[in-house]
Amino acid sequence: MIYFFSATDLITPNLGYSFWTLLAFVIFWLIMGKFAFRPIVASIEARNKKIEDELKAAQNARAEFESLKSERENMEREAREERTRMLLDAKAEVENFKAAELKKSKEEAEKLIEKAKLEIESQKNAAIQEVKNQVGALSVQIAEKLVQDKLETSDNQTALINKLIAQA
Repeated sequence: MIYFFSATDLITPNLGYSFWTLLAFVIFWLIMGKFAFRPIVASIEARNKKIEDELKAAQNARAEFESLKSERENMEREAREERTRMLLDAKAEVENFKAAELKKSKEEAEKLIEKAKLEIESQKNAAIQEVKNQVGALSVQIAEKLVQDKLETSDNQTALINKLIAQA
C-alpha cells in the first residue's frame, strides 16, 4: 500500500505518529543525557573549576607580587636610610678626624712656640750673662789701666793706699 500524504496530514496530528515521535525524542534525550550531556557538563564543570583555580592562582600571584613589591620598596627605603646614615656617620668621622688633627696640630704648634720661647729666653740669658762677663772684664781692664795710669808715680800710690785705709 502506497500512502500519500495530503496537505492536511501535516497540520493535523496523528496520535500514533506523535507517540512514536515522542518516544524517539525521549530515548534520544536519555541517550544524549547519559552519553553526551554528562561528559559535556563534567568538562564544563572541570573547565569552570580550572578557570576558578587559575583565577585564585592569579589572585594569589597578584597578592604575592604586591607583597614582594612592598617588601622591595621597604628594602629600597631601608637601603636609602642606611646609605644616608652611613654618609652622615662618615661625615661625622671626617669632621671628628679634622677636629682631632687640628687640635693636635695646634698643640704641636704651641709646644714648638713654647720651646722656641724657652730657647730664646735661654739664649737671651746666656747673651746677657756673656755681656755682663764682657762688661765686667772690660771694667776690670779699664780700671786696671786707670789705676796703672794713676799709680805710675809713687806719690799717687801712697795717696791711694792712705785713702783706702781711711775708707776701711
